[in-house]
Amino acid sequence: MSDELFSVQGKRVFVTGGASGIGRMISEGLAARGARVFTCGRKQEALDSLVQELKVKRGFDVIAESADLSRVAEVERISQRVAEVFGGELDVLVNNAGASWGAPIDEYPESGWDKVFDLDVKSLFFVTQKCLPMLRKAGKRPDAPSRVINIGSISGIDFPLDDAWAYHPAKAAVHHLTSVMAKKLVREGVTVNAIAPGLFPSKMTAFMMPGGDDSSVAQFIPMGRIGRPSDIIGTVVYLASQAGGFTTGAIIKVDGGSALG
Repeated sequence: MSDELFSVQGKRVFVTGGASGIGRMISEGLAARGARVFTCGRKQEALDSLVQELKVKRGFDVIAESADLSRVAEVERISQRVAEVFGGELDVLVNNAGASWGAPIDEYPESGWDKVFDLDVKSLFFVTQKCLPMLRKAGKRPDAPSRVINIGSISGIDFPLDDAWAYHPAKAAVHHLTSVMAKKLVREGVTVNAIAPGLFPSKMTAFMMPGGDDSSVAQFIPMGRIGRPSDIIGTVVYLASQAGGFTTGAIIKVDGGSALG
């Protein structure tokens, strides 16, 4: 019974930004549990490495193709590819693609602000828009809705002290957009939820952990450690499976208590 409750076997999943960091954790975690995963990213080399590891070496069902999601034309193109691969139906969309930019407030550039908002907020909206026909078609049964899972950040909830000026409001926008989408789409057979991760290992957070040593930052997290792949995978599996079928509009913190202060 528990295996069926949390099963993602055979689900058709599109993960944006799935070649590295949290996106790769999600892509690998879902594929390892039998999901059919299509992912995209900007760097073809990283995507080829992902396919080599997951599909060629481990036999998982995964396809990875490059796309620049900050451009709506590219969003439309890659969404059409997803439709071709999955026969026009999509069970789960994971909006993970994102970027950050840090600079002192007096020096923060317009280009940095635009890059962050274009990828973290604009692309999330338009990827969801272009995938909606597939999600609506897959979620035609009331007891088995299709799912949109947005990856926000604890930075969109807490009050960070770093200089990623665009990143924090962008992630807050992701959380709010999640709530608005959830209310709008709930009667169309589509649930929409967000995950707000705390500190996880990634290229974006590597500067905080020189040489991979996370001890200096882990001491500021109430649970005394940074996030692990199983932490994010478990939450995504819950939201993507039958177990999460009655959950919509939620912002789930996966942060080891960081937002508790």
